[in-house]
Amino acid sequence: MKNKPILVVAGDPQSVFLEIFFKAINFKKYKSSIILICNKKILKLFIKKNNINKKIKIFNLKELYQSKLNPNYVNLVDVECKNIQSLKHVKKYLNQSFNIAFELLNNNFTNKFINGPINKKKFLDNKLLGITEYISNKYNIKNSGMLIYNKHLSVCPLTTHLPIKMVYKYINKKVIIDKIKLIDSFFKTYLKVKPRIAVTGLNPHCESILKFNEDEKIVTKAIINQRDKGLDVNGPFPADTIFLKKNRDKYNVILGMYHDQVLAPIKAIYEFQAINITMGLPFLRITPDHGPNISMIGKNKSNPISLIRALEFLD
Repeated sequence: MKNKPILVVAGDPQSVFLEIFFKAINFKKYKSSIILICNKKILKLFIKKNNINKKIKIFNLKELYQSKLNPNYVNLVDVECKNIQSLKHVKKYLNQSFNIAFELLNNNFTNKFINGPINKKKFLDNKLLGITEYISNKYNIKNSGMLIYNKHLSVCPLTTHLPIKMVYKYINKKVIIDKIKLIDSFFKTYLKVKPRIAVTGLNPHCESILKFNEDEKIVTKAIINQRDKGLDVNGPFPADTIFLKKNRDKYNVILGMYHDQVLAPIKAIYEFQAINITMGLPFLRITPDHGPNISMIGKNKSNPISLIRALEFLD
């Protein structure tokens, strides 16, 4: 993995990604070569506007396999994007960008992949909840997972971009068991660390005024099932106390029942010092832990640290 290049899909053309990309590659030198998959005109315009002293070397796919990459250049695969204001053209551009990356990944050119933030409304149909699900679907992966990773503490939401009123419908014993297994496998395989997993309850204080309490009937049974098989997993814990420091010292990953239950606390604690890793894929896919942030375009105030941490993780 050490000698493989890092593929970077620039993502949404209306985002702060190019700003943080150049801040990240100017921050330090990385051992791995970096290949940017992006539109040439958009890239050159950004470089000119911001007086960036960086040369571009353009490759087609055939040339990439045969060439030695120069770390002093932006190694670019050009993707057509006729009009960044056109939803149709942006969607085509993003599809082509991902397909180029998938081709290189499928041919074992590399196993390191980063994509910039994407406005999901521009790109995905209503059947897919996010880019994690989009990529998992491309590879027919049923059990993938979003891991917001920091070396001290990580979180994984059992459900991702679901409306709150739908969350309980997707929670069952099998789904929880599968996600616990996925976390355990990923930590041992890629991080060489045994995960100490805490699982949150679904309900406030893991209690319910209803006769059927999911935390007793579903979550607890899934945890016991995996603990009996030797995994270091405990819970369910109330979400309002599991992130206290004494608990963060006991566990290095928290599995939550829904998106904001665990993403809000982790971002409050670590801000941009975390990255979004997709577990379960045949390659390492990471994104910076933030969105396109259109309101910040052109202000040169965006924080690149999450992309720096993503590049460091793959380097």
